[in-house]
Amino acid sequence: MGQSAAATLAIAVLLALAAAALGVADGWEGAEAQRDERAVAITVGWEHACALLDAGAVECWGSNLYGQTDAPNGAFSKISAGVNHTCGLRTSGAAECWGRNDNGQTDTLGGAFSAVSAGEWHTCGLRPSGTVECWGRKNYLQADAPDGAFSAVSAGSDRTCGLRESGQVECWNNADISNRLDTPSGHFSTISGGAWHTCGLRPGGAVECWGHNPNGQADAPNGAFSAVSAGAGHTCGLRLNGAVECWGYTRDGQADAPDGSFNAVSAGSAHTCGLRPNGGGECWGRNWRSVQTNAPGGTFSTVSTGGGHTCGLRPNGAIECWGRNRSGQADPPEGAFSTVSAGGDHTCGLRPNGAIECWGWYWGWAGAPRVALSAISASEYYTCSLHPNGLIECSTRHRSSQADEPGGEFRAVSAGRDHTCGLRPNGAVECWGWYNDSQTYEPAGAFSAVSAGTDHTCGLHLNGAVECWGENGASRTDTPGGEFRAVSAGEHHACGLR
Repeated sequence: MGQSAAATLAIAVLLALAAAALGVADGWEGAEAQRDERAVAITVGWEHACALLDAGAVECWGSNLYGQTDAPNGAFSKISAGVNHTCGLRTSGAAECWGRNDNGQTDTLGGAFSAVSAGEWHTCGLRPSGTVECWGRKNYLQADAPDGAFSAVSAGSDRTCGLRESGQVECWNNADISNRLDTPSGHFSTISGGAWHTCGLRPGGAVECWGHNPNGQADAPNGAFSAVSAGAGHTCGLRLNGAVECWGYTRDGQADAPDGSFNAVSAGSAHTCGLRPNGGGECWGRNWRSVQTNAPGGTFSTVSTGGGHTCGLRPNGAIECWGRNRSGQADPPEGAFSTVSAGGDHTCGLRPNGAIECWGWYWGWAGAPRVALSAISASEYYTCSLHPNGLIECSTRHRSSQADEPGGEFRAVSAGRDHTCGLRPNGAVECWGWYNDSQTYEPAGAFSAVSAGTDHTCGLHLNGAVECWGENGASRTDTPGGEFRAVSAGEHHACGLR
């Protein structure tokens, strides 16, 4: 998870477990269009990414579960994305971090630093004197830096590696696994710590890697490089002519680098990002966690977000989908629909005559009911429909409690991941299915709408107040006050329309 040669470790030698999957290229193109600025550095985290613009502003996108993309205002000189937190160096040298902080990984130390590296549960900074200081989790002594001067530092998941001023690599961790601390002798000019392996760049441009190697991520090719970035199961290097070459695990295409010239490269877990000479970002590999947010232009009458894809209904009734499409869930059939519901790996739509049609990989309803329906709700593994007579019908390949719909009349239905909720004609909410986090708790009072999320549920009272119940990680059930006219519960968050 490194960066450019000049900035390796200083910008973000990216951490250990970085990056499951963002469409960072698309994300940055949107930011670039808004700011009309070029990027001078790019760094990839677990499910987010950040770019440093030439004026010093930081632009982040992707998962923001812990606030890791809420970059503060003001100018920075360097940035580093960890798993769920991000750190930057102010132009004054002060370190500033944001995002997840359950181990103190964003509780920066005072004073000036010349480099900063965000790991998984800890962060390390390099003082102008060459001293390394770390903060955050110390269960493996990964934050207990040795004495002496270093020229670079790379914080990983359960270990940290530094480059001595002599060019020797030194790593620290009291529970070595897969020989990750068996550093080779000799001099290096830069290093990059991946998930379970580390790579260094020799002064002559040769790359040498050590540590875990089940996918060949430590088998560096011959020849000269100007930079190297170690990811989770793959590694990428920047050739002297600007070409990117990657090796190791590439099931999602993360090691299939595109042609052309780059100024920097950053390898994550399931994807890789590079910085083009014109300041634009380009990424390859698995990118479903941000591509589903890159809606096409034009007008939609309604939109539905699924697990890794999104679908919208055009005013003429046509459905258009974007994002993850490994099961065909983003390939809607032609013709007009009256509504659409995106699930986990499938999507369903209602035709104007009430017929249901689904596509992608889904549990049950291969033939779909042959009766007219008034509403449909697609979940990750099952789908529920509302018949004109008010009866709810759910379908799943292996019958489970969330599909054991109660009898009687409903006027709305919402399928979550492991539970389902319906709205009775009198406004009462009734839920069924998995209840480990009280997501099937049925509050008193009348509601005008209900939305079942992953482990929580939200309802809209007749007076416009939102009430949520169930698992409250990331404060997903801490609803704001005031009046809303619509609410939607997602996986780790909820949104309302004023």
